[in-house]
Amino acid sequence: MADNLSRTSPPVFALPDHALVVLEGPDAVAFAQAQFANDVVSLAPGHWQWNAWLTPKGRVIAVFALARRTDDSLWLVLPDHPAGDFAEALRRFVFRRKLKIVVPTDIAVSATFAESARARGAVLDETGDAIELDVGGEGGPRTWRIGPATAEDATSQAAWQVADLRHGLPRLPASQREQWTPQQLALDRLAAYSVKKGCYPGQEIVARTHFLGKAKRSLQCFVSDDPVADGVAVRENDRDVGEVVCAAPDGTGSVMLAVMPLEHAGYDVVADGHLLTRQPLLDGLRR
Repeated sequence: MADNLSRTSPPVFALPDHALVVLEGPDAVAFAQAQFANDVVSLAPGHWQWNAWLTPKGRVIAVFALARRTDDSLWLVLPDHPAGDFAEALRRFVFRRKLKIVVPTDIAVSATFAESARARGAVLDETGDAIELDVGGEGGPRTWRIGPATAEDATSQAAWQVADLRHGLPRLPASQREQWTPQQLALDRLAAYSVKKGCYPGQEIVARTHFLGKAKRSLQCFVSDDPVADGVAVRENDRDVGEVVCAAPDGTGSVMLAVMPLEHAGYDVVADGHLLTRQPLLDGLRR
């Protein structure tokens, strides 16, 4: 029986649209604390968090997972953002800090729709030849594995992106970077930014929006029986009411996240001329 179960376990597959950037050195944590939106200093070694890098105007450049492996080693898992570009942009702010920003070439990001043996919630597992992060939620178990490269599986990769969107994790294409505030992307659902830590790029905008309650739009999830592209307008009665931030194919249709007015019920709307049906966001991805 055990042999049969092992043969039917969900496979591990490559995520070629995910990249890894490593920050190492005595000043790695202080540098990340000053640049990124979440509180890195309070993150204990062996744990991970969602985080974001913002422009000075408070617009999201990237959403990523930040794992604190040791006191002076941080691993960033970046969906949809080229690691080389991200690392090069970060290096411009290093100045005299003691750290290295590198893009490893001998390890890759893979995934499986199975529960990790040891990683739970924000606690990562670093046994064997890979680091594992639990990214499961209401939609079921999911695990990131950072280690030796694995085979690609286009079907599993597409299903992974659909699961991300259904849980409210924005998968930002290049056209949607630097367009939205953390509140508009509902990053509070992921606990991906802080309003209590010290200064970081965009912090004033984020804090003002939070404390003055001026966020008027946030994410909603929709499905369509037809393909829908990123960046198209969501329309109601011939007027624009929102915008599709990211979309993923799901069979012959699409799953998408759109920034919509907070009070909008999400009914009777279309994108690219296709009827959209609102879906509740799944919980459990907060770390």
